[in-house]
Amino acid sequence: MNTALKVAVFASGLAVAFGAAFGVGHAVGGAPAPAHTSHEAGKANGAHGDHDAAAGHGERGGKDDHPVGGLQISEDGYTLSLDRSVVPASGPTELSFRVLAPDGKPLTAYRPAHEKELHLIIASRDLTSFQHLHPVRAADGTWSVPANIAKAGDYRVFADFTPAAGGEALTLGADLHAGGDYQPAALPQTGRTVTVEGYTVTVTGDLTAGRAGKLAFAVSKDGKPVADLDPYLAAYGHLVVLRTGDLGYLHVHPDGEPGDGVTKPGPEVDFTATAPSAGDYRLFLDFQHEGTVHTAVFTLAAGANGASTVGSPTTATTAAPTPTESAHHH
Repeated sequence: MNTALKVAVFASGLAVAFGAAFGVGHAVGGAPAPAHTSHEAGKANGAHGDHDAAAGHGERGGKDDHPVGGLQISEDGYTLSLDRSVVPASGPTELSFRVLAPDGKPLTAYRPAHEKELHLIIASRDLTSFQHLHPVRAADGTWSVPANIAKAGDYRVFADFTPAAGGEALTLGADLHAGGDYQPAALPQTGRTVTVEGYTVTVTGDLTAGRAGKLAFAVSKDGKPVADLDPYLAAYGHLVVLRTGDLGYLHVHPDGEPGDGVTKPGPEVDFTATAPSAGDYRLFLDFQHEGTVHTAVFTLAAGANGASTVGSPTTATTAAPTPTESAHHH
């Protein structure tokens, strides 16, 4: 047999073997199912949607759901584009950005959620700094907002929005760097009770990996329950949960809403949340009283198959945020 014929016979044999292996693979299990996208998981957790959806935001999420967003700068053709990814660590800083639509043009039509077209969250990578901002959109689709970037280091910027033209709710994330001498801090540990600007907030309930659970936050001041919380963005409180390590983003909303005839304006604000995995999480609760928004911050560890614990397995200490660690611009 000549050389050319030998090569042809060998190639034919490989093709037959490969085809057989491919057929066996499909007969055994087929191709892997597509992974859940973050916006689908967000819907399962009630993020971004109206209050009817929020009321059942944890009920549709099964053990295979991953209710996190913000891990991608682009999703479903939409891209978060910061005008600057490096800023000085000088305190007040003007941030501007655009959300690019699938056609590459800035998105200019949004469906409002909780009274705003877009919610902007900025968190430092060590989770010691948090800001919940509401930028202003120009006619050309450019968003701008003053932010407080006081410390050097790495930050994550989250844009939480819903396109108007039949799009799903999305949370996109992009990195922001503040130049200077960076001294990362250890993850702050808290107890079940924290104090912020004269208010005492206590959390009950647990975070459990892969399972929806109730979290209840009780607000008091000077030893008395606060039973007259202000409506803030069409709710009595907002909760942002960030997973340590990758800053996976959960934006859950409270059970009920002002004016529904059932939900009371405090002292307790209830949420349903699902932790996508075991580990440490930082919880940022925004609530408004007497016209001022406050942020209470907790660290909880979600258990793999049981109740969450306070803080991480390391020794916990109480840590209240300073006024510069959280901010709100409306």
